[in-house]
Amino acid sequence: MNGRASAGEIGAAPLAAEALACRRAERTVFERLGFRLDPGGLLLLTGANGSGKSSLLRLLAGLLRPDAGQLSYGGTPVFEDLAAYRRQLHFLGHQDAAKPVLSGRENLAFWCRLRGAGLGRLEAALAAFRLEALAGQPVRLYSAGQRRRLALARLLAAPAPLWLLDEPSVGLDSAALASLVEALEAHRAGGGLVVLATHVELGLAAPQTLALGEHAPAPLEPGEWRW
Repeated sequence: MNGRASAGEIGAAPLAAEALACRRAERTVFERLGFRLDPGGLLLLTGANGSGKSSLLRLLAGLLRPDAGQLSYGGTPVFEDLAAYRRQLHFLGHQDAAKPVLSGRENLAFWCRLRGAGLGRLEAALAAFRLEALAGQPVRLYSAGQRRRLALARLLAAPAPLWLLDEPSVGLDSAALASLVEALEAHRAGGGLVVLATHVELGLAAPQTLALGEHAPAPLEPGEWRW
């Protein structure tokens, strides 16, 4: 994929969680959760709706603080310098976070400037998700799938080592799914890290699996984690 960042450019480092606990509205969502993800790795989050996948991704993004345990990136506790950690990641949640009055290209340019990145990868990011023909149109005219593709293009336009993705395939057709898989594998090949929650089988290579929820399947497979 054109314009992808190398491992040296994105500066990836291991992401590790130890004995994490999360409680929301007096309910324990998960506890004693641990994993280690090295550069080039993929952590696939599985579990039923309500099992804690989105809460874990928000915690990994620094939007929630754990009730117990420690999260570290490159051996440094994340919450010692949260701003520095957040500069190392992209978090893509359920909202596409695009300004409807701006064009797709203007949205990506805004995002690049917000991230302190240049615009050198912007056109390649649009092309990677087949948005060239739409790039000059206001996002208010985009379909749900087109808005999702624009959100995914941010991952390529302003590189970051760690991608945290919550159901990124929602609204995508088969061609866009193939573009997503290509982007994910290229990011990993460059040394990037991915934590991904999805109900869609994407066929990604060699994932670690973190099974969330009270009724996770047994036995554990090699490389699988569970709380």
